[in-house]
Amino acid sequence: MAMIMSAVSRLLARLAALLLLAGFAGVAAQSWPSRPVTLIVSQAPGTAPDFIARTLSVRMGERLKVGVVVDNRGGASGNIGAEYVAKAAPDGYTLYLAPSSFIMGSTISRNPRFDPIKSFASVLPLADGLQCLVVSGTSPIRSVKELVARAKASPAKLFYATPGNGTAHHFIMEQFKMEAGMDLVHVPYKGLPGAIVDLIAGRVDVMMMTTAAAAAHVQSGQLRMLAVVSPSRSPLSPDMPTLAEQGYPHVRGASWYGLLAPAGTPSEVLARLNTEMNAILAEKPVRDAFAKQGLEATGGAALRLAEAMASERELWRKIAELTGISAE
Repeated sequence: MAMIMSAVSRLLARLAALLLLAGFAGVAAQSWPSRPVTLIVSQAPGTAPDFIARTLSVRMGERLKVGVVVDNRGGASGNIGAEYVAKAAPDGYTLYLAPSSFIMGSTISRNPRFDPIKSFASVLPLADGLQCLVVSGTSPIRSVKELVARAKASPAKLFYATPGNGTAHHFIMEQFKMEAGMDLVHVPYKGLPGAIVDLIAGRVDVMMMTTAAAAAHVQSGQLRMLAVVSPSRSPLSPDMPTLAEQGYPHVRGASWYGLLAPAGTPSEVLARLNTEMNAILAEKPVRDAFAKQGLEATGGAALRLAEAMASERELWRKIAELTGISAE
């Protein structure tokens, strides 16, 4: 009997401790935010995720009444920034502006240090964007047809750049290669800026990149756009034909961006974030700023982002197997 009573006492003590912790968590959630929030971007300044983060951070700070700091932690195809958030305290003060390439890269990682699904809590989708196919403004290649013809005439003689293995640029270009039946040599860079510099200079021949990242360089004549990768033409470039129109309808090129928090973040904090961010994304100045960069503000329920991440993980895993994409 004494042993049973002792076991019951220990169980009651544990339950009391859990209830106490839950109470503290509830109080913490109710007082959130009481200090600055950090928004981690796993790409360099000037990229689409960085633009989104800096556009939203101002309004986030105004609505939450605290500072919102954008912290660029690039490297390892975005894994450094993602890992930092995955291992951060789940208190709502460290958030991740996740690009769709975050899911792509996870399908080929050999030694994952976090799980892209289990290590994060979804807040909401933020924006959708498009990829486009570009060459240098001085390149003799002026169309998709010419690119494919040159690549087939000289296999493994043309080079395409990406910001790294496992990025969206890598996955989408490998799909295009497979569908067109051409052989291009992949040149991975440590981030987008170096890849763009060498593409403009003609040291590499072609690249997939977001329309947001390409827009200013195309307008200045430094880059030439050959196609947008989407089912329909981009409002930003209505005269530019899609890759589907030019004979390659199965290449998927849409990019999405979402807001994530570390797994275990209090539900009250996630709900507050979802409400505030949906309100910000509905504002006309924000939507207009996004549209000028080839982005469409989305928003919605957290479940919408969680479901997209889970389904796309399976899709890109299959594409990695078909194309032979690896982390090396």
